[in-house]
Amino acid sequence: MREYTINESLSSLDSHYMACIEEPRPFGQIVAEKFIRLGLLRQRSIVMEAGGGYGSFMEAMLSSSQGLIKKVLMADLSPCLLRKQRKRLEPFGDMVSFINADIHEILPAISGIDLLILNEVIGDLDTMAGLEPDKLPAGISALIDKYGLDIPDNGKFSLNTGAIKAVEEVCVKGFPAYISEHSSDPIIPEGMTWLAKGLDIDGWPREIRLYAHSEYTIRFGHLIKVAQYFGREILSGSYAELVGLRNRSFYRFMFESGACSTPEQEIVLEFLDHIREYRWLIIF
Repeated sequence: MREYTINESLSSLDSHYMACIEEPRPFGQIVAEKFIRLGLLRQRSIVMEAGGGYGSFMEAMLSSSQGLIKKVLMADLSPCLLRKQRKRLEPFGDMVSFINADIHEILPAISGIDLLILNEVIGDLDTMAGLEPDKLPAGISALIDKYGLDIPDNGKFSLNTGAIKAVEEVCVKGFPAYISEHSSDPIIPEGMTWLAKGLDIDGWPREIRLYAHSEYTIRFGHLIKVAQYFGREILSGSYAELVGLRNRSFYRFMFESGACSTPEQEIVLEFLDHIREYRWLIIF
């Protein structure tokens, strides 16, 4: 993979990363099970996923949703990725449609869906970098004041303007949404505080340089404030809790010491380093 994602790491039962979770199953299935428990997937649900990557999330979700989903809309900016999604989701036939569109352009036009999924994609949306607290552009200052967003007292910082605008639109339209991404304010599960080693828990969005592009970590606290401004209910948590990460003493030793002696242990160490930063948010 040119870009590491938890979704792709856990997309197949053959993945070596599956050794890290208590009940191995594809990530899309894990999230679908949560949707069902929360009543977000009901009989004849219409679901839209924006930025669906290779289609592995939706493949697992459709395969494990107990036939609750009536229709799926896959929207993506990339024609290349849409072709990959179309091929992967071909077994589901006409129940899946594909739309080549920018998420900011299509969100205002969406209606009639029961759930929007933005899985590990909002870090790719616009982020304003190099902002200074005492020299904020008028539009940014108004956005911060409107939602009461916290910013540093001094020094340059970044603001996830694209993610904030996406949440605004979701709240205005009124449908539920699932959002997940690398977080700059991650949640560390109880009993696994060792995962916080070397991690800036209260950090601001930072740039992640990837193949041919960059993305930014997301300050989920800002997205929550936007949702609450509109009176929406929210639920948020860590990926470690979501996937059922194994809390083994050996994992703790490896992570704290940075020591591993086999390729399998190196895979575990890599997985732990990534998953601790990921966070999810559901807007009801």
